[in-house]
Amino acid sequence: MSLPRPLTPEQCAFFRDEGYLIIPDVFDPQDLEPVRQALHREIAAKALELKAQGKLENLHEDLAFDYRLAAIQKDSAENSVAIMRHLEGLRGGGFHAVELFDLIAHKKLLAKVGSLLATEEIVASSVYRVRPKLPNSGRGIVPWHQDSGYFAEHCDTQMIITCWVPLVDATVENGCMQILPRVHRGKVAKHHTGGNAGFLVIKDEDLPDDPQKAITAACPRGGVVFMTNRTPHCSTPNTSDHIRWSMDLRFQSAETPSNVGLEPTALNEQGEADAAFYDKVSIACYPPEADFLVASKRTPELVTDYSNYARRRELYDRTKSDFSAYRRWRQEAPATV
Repeated sequence: MSLPRPLTPEQCAFFRDEGYLIIPDVFDPQDLEPVRQALHREIAAKALELKAQGKLENLHEDLAFDYRLAAIQKDSAENSVAIMRHLEGLRGGGFHAVELFDLIAHKKLLAKVGSLLATEEIVASSVYRVRPKLPNSGRGIVPWHQDSGYFAEHCDTQMIITCWVPLVDATVENGCMQILPRVHRGKVAKHHTGGNAGFLVIKDEDLPDDPQKAITAACPRGGVVFMTNRTPHCSTPNTSDHIRWSMDLRFQSAETPSNVGLEPTALNEQGEADAAFYDKVSIACYPPEADFLVASKRTPELVTDYSNYARRRELYDRTKSDFSAYRRWRQEAPATV
């Protein structure tokens, strides 16, 4: 069965020229309801755990998904941070329910991604970010960066597409992204460590263009913001009364370096794999996380299902890794936002 509704040649040309593309109707809003509800259940479960530990009193069970975590934060910043860290996880940890996998592998999304990559052989990354940007909280503000700042240097000239999927209408008020267009064909800018919440950051003097030329990437629920890995972007404060929920998903051509099919044969008690595994997997653009084949016309039998996705994600999480090809920025840290 062919993928539904590919992008038009004009839309693909805009993406190539500008470095981003906003499509307001990739999904029906109802398509996003399963992952919204799964996140809501995960919040409820963690809140019950915190209550059992005597750390949380009011579960705020009467509040909807867009408001509940914000109410918990108002009672206790410590509890809200604990829940956000539980959702975000570290590498293979965090929220990785089947509803999330179904979003990554959604045919409506893959049709658009395949158009931009000009291929039906698509690899997805198990790297994703759950973005609960709470009202009036500095933690959700993401400084200027390029996603390539997080990737191995040998992938600087590759095309890796970030799909930013808002689970609510993303507006200026609730902290949508800012994007610098038309500079993605240049080099990866100098990044610094130590930014807000541990993010990498490009200082203003190192930005490839004037930040005043940034466009505001407002996007309705059901839409997607597509960006290249070299497109500078940042995220602004949420001044609304509700949470700006979003997901970052990542895709690339099967021809781009990845670790698809690579696994350690065994791990020792310290979670270390054999040296041969690290040598092989270091070719990936982001070696610490498991890549997987998500669409293929050539070898459909190798497309990953949820159980294998979850298994590989957890396996990589257990693997203690130090990849020589993985980019490390060692400049002095800027002031925290």
